[in-house]
Amino acid sequence: MKPSNENELAQMVAEAGGPLSIRGGGTRGMAGSGEVMSVAGLSGITLYEPGALTMVAQAGTPVADIEKALAKENQRLAFEPMDHRGLLGTKGKPTIGGVFAANVSGPRRIAVGAARDFLLGVRFVDGRGNVIKNGGRVMKNVTGYDLVKLMAGSFGTLGVLSEVSLKVLPRPETEATLVLHGLSDVNAVQALSQAMGSPFEVTGAAHDPTTTRTMLRIEGFEASVAYRIDRLRDLLSAHDALTEVLAAEATNKLWANLRDVNAFQQAQGDVWRVSCKPSDAPSLASRAEAEAHYFDWAGGLIWLRMAPESDLRERLGKFGGHATLVRGTAETCQRLGVFQPEAAGVARIAAGLRARFDPKSLFNAGLMDAAA
Repeated sequence: MKPSNENELAQMVAEAGGPLSIRGGGTRGMAGSGEVMSVAGLSGITLYEPGALTMVAQAGTPVADIEKALAKENQRLAFEPMDHRGLLGTKGKPTIGGVFAANVSGPRRIAVGAARDFLLGVRFVDGRGNVIKNGGRVMKNVTGYDLVKLMAGSFGTLGVLSEVSLKVLPRPETEATLVLHGLSDVNAVQALSQAMGSPFEVTGAAHDPTTTRTMLRIEGFEASVAYRIDRLRDLLSAHDALTEVLAAEATNKLWANLRDVNAFQQAQGDVWRVSCKPSDAPSLASRAEAEAHYFDWAGGLIWLRMAPESDLRERLGKFGGHATLVRGTAETCQRLGVFQPEAAGVARIAAGLRARFDPKSLFNAGLMDAAA
């Protein structure tokens, strides 16, 4: 099923006799059971106002088209969504609807917020075939359900996005990365935390124990970037680490590689992402006994490459966060579940929302189940 417009989408959903597997570009490898419904046919930028920093696009619009249009106006998607194709070996093109449905947020999340924070409005089709609209082209208070935030990160289980309104930001003049060499995981997280607490507006904070590099990105006007890099190096001098500064081109490549988890793309094994308190990251990484790992979000996000079929959640035990299986065999995903099991209260709320918006359980059935 591949509707070409919102009316066709609504009619197909209304007439559906069984589960529907909702797809955008099919690049994330996450979809429930049922007949495939692709929204890739709903494509195109319907409104772009560079002066207002807003854009409206149909859900199936490729992210590359969005970024191309923004680049002409020296603007960008500030939350730098990950491209999963290299890690998962998938084809197709990432879509803007898929980005928001999965709340895909990259390294800059620590500075500007997640994808959901840039979503201003949505149009979607619910499980009855009704077209629902919420939000608009400006931020404002709403009453009742905040459907904009609700749809972001729902992975197509509450409704099928047909159009999104989003906020964009200007592209900075330049960027640079301060790299500290030789720090342990514990010392690296301390340095990252210190940098994030500084007034120097760090927009990327990561640590790779394989190369023992601790990386801090600064963006803005050229003179400001140079000044803040120097001050940041002075601030962190107590760590007694060798330092280097990467210029704009090298910085852009470095953070694109971290965003897309390039280090794990050609290596065998399952790939997990763990969201946690940054201070917990070193101990969690130690308990995981991973074949490789690195920290993003100043330690708030851990990427881990594990031996196949490893139960990472069992190794970690209870902690303040969640572990998501991003890459694994179908059997492993079924046995362990892709997502962290929800607390009983949260599960009841989620089930109630799905019953409200998708009473026939059409959308991405089984996708959010903890384990089969």
